[in-house]
Amino acid sequence: MAKQSLEKNIIKIAKAAKEASYKVSLISTSMKNDALRKMAAALVARKAYLIKENKKDLDAAVRKNYAKALIDRLTLNEKRIEEMAACLLDTAKLNDPVGKVLRTIKRPNGLVIKKVSVPIGVVGIIYESRPNVTSDCVGLCLKSGNAVILKGGKEAIYSNKAIFSVLRDALKQTKIPLDSIQLVSSIDRQAVTTLLKQDRLVDVIVPRGGEGLINFVVENSRIPVIKHAKGICHTYVSDKGNLEKALDICMNAKVQRPGVCNAMETMLVHRGIAKKFLPVIGCELQSAGVELRGDAQTRKILKGIKSATEKDWDTEYLDLILSIKVVNNLREAIDHINHHGSNHSDTIVTESRKEVDQFFRSVDSACLYANASTRFTDGYMFGFGAEVGISTDKLHARGPMGLEELTTYKYIVQGTGQIRK
Repeated sequence: MAKQSLEKNIIKIAKAAKEASYKVSLISTSMKNDALRKMAAALVARKAYLIKENKKDLDAAVRKNYAKALIDRLTLNEKRIEEMAACLLDTAKLNDPVGKVLRTIKRPNGLVIKKVSVPIGVVGIIYESRPNVTSDCVGLCLKSGNAVILKGGKEAIYSNKAIFSVLRDALKQTKIPLDSIQLVSSIDRQAVTTLLKQDRLVDVIVPRGGEGLINFVVENSRIPVIKHAKGICHTYVSDKGNLEKALDICMNAKVQRPGVCNAMETMLVHRGIAKKFLPVIGCELQSAGVELRGDAQTRKILKGIKSATEKDWDTEYLDLILSIKVVNNLREAIDHINHHGSNHSDTIVTESRKEVDQFFRSVDSACLYANASTRFTDGYMFGFGAEVGISTDKLHARGPMGLEELTTYKYIVQGTGQIRK
């Protein structure tokens, strides 16, 4: 597509979404929930079609020798499609976030001021790899009264187009304006560049993907950006921790699904239990195919593993690779996380309430855990239905972005003829 034609198409999509946003913001809760249920049913009914289209992306990924973790993120099967449908059904069960009175102020002059939650408007979501993001984001934006513009990565183009077409067909059976959900199908990077300039039509951009994508969006956007940046997630195993719990938590955080942003990338172990714990966890991790990289103290205990460099502490592997560091105390663990982490998700394994409190107060991350895996940082796991992303920013949203984070507010002021003197 020629550059000028592509730009016109993106602007057309953004204008249509903007117009639709005014209408979808007024749709009743029952109508939105009905649409979500119809879309969920459509996904299940069209499983064979979705898997067939997804295979085109998977075949291309194999030809291009993509990493196993990326292929895992890209894969659709019956179970994952059913999970996508379940997310839509769960979103339908959640309370509508629109129209909530957040605060009421009665002034001495008789004015009544109400702070009321309203949709953001048009949400642009730019994402890579995971096709389930398409349905998750459509569902959340619809329930929160927003229009959405989706721009997926080229590696999932067939999957995203197929999911979108199924969802849009389902919307035809409802009174939801079709233009409230939009998909940019071009794989030309110019499409993203043009979209990021539409600050009069698009209200917020949420990028989900690798560091390169995030940086590109931040550097080129005229629209406010809520970043879903990389997940350098840590687990700190304290000398006051239960080592059986620690073993299960660390294995789950690293191995259960290594190619996602809430997987553990660095394990910190207190020196007091390192000689006892590291041989056990090291054996388990290596048996699961994990490549271990350690600091000098770790390598004295786990012979033959690679040396962890300074770069390793700052790397999101999204793969079966783990960096390990032995630390002298909790303070050193906290300092390491705050210096090398990405403000995403971190956990401590300890039976000490004092250590938990210090960890929670001192670590500057969106999601903090005690005695649980970082893999729970997920909108579905948090009871949000799904998420449009996991924000590592502090404004306007932080952590999993669900329905409430897709609203803003306005002030409604009721008077009886008051004038300012």
